Amino acid sequence: MEAEMPATARPKNDVIQIRASAETKALFNRAAALRGQKLSEFMLESARHQAEETILDQRLFRLDEDAFGRLIDLLDNPPPPSPEAVARFRRKAPWEA
Repeated sequence: MEAEMPATARPKNDVIQIRASAETKALFNRAAALRGQKLSEFMLESARHQAEETILDQRLFRLDEDAFGRLIDLLDNPPPPSPEAVARFRRKAPWEA
């Protein structure tokens, strides 16, 4: 029976290439060294983290207590639909006409 490879040990077959200024590369090298990582490890980890944060920003939002209370109130007591919304719902869909 073959053991399954952990996510961190999966083979890396795809190549990502980027161009950067000497100053930017030096900055990345310095940061990687501070973390005890190779430049490629640092770049991949940083880019992956940023990608995950970007995706989560589109799906997750944080509210303070007051804003959360207002949101719950709107969900529990939604305003009546506008006349424009009512008119749109009364119209037949193009595929039903």
